[in-house]
Amino acid sequence: MSNFFYEAATKILNSSITEWKENGGKIVGCTCSYVPGELLHAAGILPVRIRGIETTGTDIGDAYFGPFICSFPKCVLQLVGKGKYGFLDGTIITPGCDSMRRLDECWRKAGEDYEGIVPPYFYYFDVPHKTLPHGMKWFKEEIVRLVNSLEKHFGVKIEDDAVKDSIALYNKGRHLLKELEELRKDQDVRVTGTEAFAVTIAGTVLPREVFTTRLEQFIGEIKNREPVGRGKKRIMLIGSISDDIGLVELIEKNRDAIVVAENLCFGVRYEGHMISESGEPVDALAEGYLGGSICPRMFGKYKERLALLKQKIDEAAVDGVIMQNIRFCDLHGSEHGLFERDLEKAGIPCLKLEREYGPLTETGRIQMRIQAFLERISSK
Repeated sequence: MSNFFYEAATKILNSSITEWKENGGKIVGCTCSYVPGELLHAAGILPVRIRGIETTGTDIGDAYFGPFICSFPKCVLQLVGKGKYGFLDGTIITPGCDSMRRLDECWRKAGEDYEGIVPPYFYYFDVPHKTLPHGMKWFKEEIVRLVNSLEKHFGVKIEDDAVKDSIALYNKGRHLLKELEELRKDQDVRVTGTEAFAVTIAGTVLPREVFTTRLEQFIGEIKNREPVGRGKKRIMLIGSISDDIGLVELIEKNRDAIVVAENLCFGVRYEGHMISESGEPVDALAEGYLGGSICPRMFGKYKERLALLKQKIDEAAVDGVIMQNIRFCDLHGSEHGLFERDLEKAGIPCLKLEREYGPLTETGRIQMRIQAFLERISSK
C-alpha cells in the first residue's frame, strides 16, 4: 500500500495538512459530502472531511449527545473537545442525518465549556431531502448563501471562472477514481480493497492537486502488479458512514476474501459522476451534488439505490454483500432490511452487521461473523 495514502487515511493531521497550514493556508472542515469542495478550492481554502478516528473514549461526546445515538458524531465531538481539530479555520455542518444535525448545536454548546474548540467560521449548510424542482431551487440558494458567507468571512472573491477550473480539477480526480473502480472489477484484480478505500478516504483530506497527481501515479503502478484476488470471495461493503480502513482490513484478513466494491459515504459513491463544466457553476454543482445523490437520507429513491447496487454487484462479479451500520443509525439500519430481502431473493448472499463506529468496533465478534459468512458463500 502507498504509505502516502495510508498516512492520510489513518491520521487526523497528515503531512499535507501540516504543510498547508505552515504555508499560511486556510482549512475548513466539512461533515458531509454534500458540501461542494470546488467552492472552497476556488477560494484558496483546503476542504477537509471531519472524521472520528483516533478516538479512545467518548466521555465528552456522551455528555452532550447522550447514550442512545450514533457513535460517529460523538467520536467527532470527543476529538473536538480534546483539541484534535484545533488546526481548522472553519467548519461547515450539514444535516446528513439528525445525529449529524445535532453536532452543530452540541459543538457550539461544548464550546462554552472547552475554550477555543469552536473555529472562527462556523456555518450550517442545509440540504433538502428531495430532488424535486423546489428542492433543487432551495439547494441552489443554499450554495449561493455559502459562497456569500465564505467571501465575507475570509475576505475572498469566488469567481465563476475559478469555480469552473476547480470543477475541472475535481472531475479529473473523479475520472481517475472511476478508472480505479474499473480495475477492481477485473477477475485478476491487482489492488486490495484496503488500498482502494485508503485512496478514496485520502481524497477527502488532501489538497486536490496533490491527490490527483498521486492517484495518477498509483494507478500506473498497480497496472503492472501481479493479481491479488484469484480464487478469493469477492465482497461488496455498504452502509453507514465509515472512514476507518480497519473494517476493510478485517474482512481481508481472511485469506479467501477481497473487497472489490463498496457503497459508503467515504467511498466512491459521490465521486462516481462528473460535474458539468459548462453553464452556470451553481447549477452544475447543485445538479451534481444533490441531483445525483443516492444517499438513504433522500426520499423516494430506494429503487434507484437497489438498482445501482445490483449493477455494481453484476459488474464486479460480487459473491456476497456485507451491510454494516452503526448502532442507532435508522437510515441504514432500516434500509438494510429491505436490501437483504431483495438481494437474497435475487440469489445474492448478504450479511448484516450492527456495530459501533470505527475505533470502537468490537473486532472479535465481527471477525467471527465474517468468517461464518464466507463459509456460507463457499457452501453456496
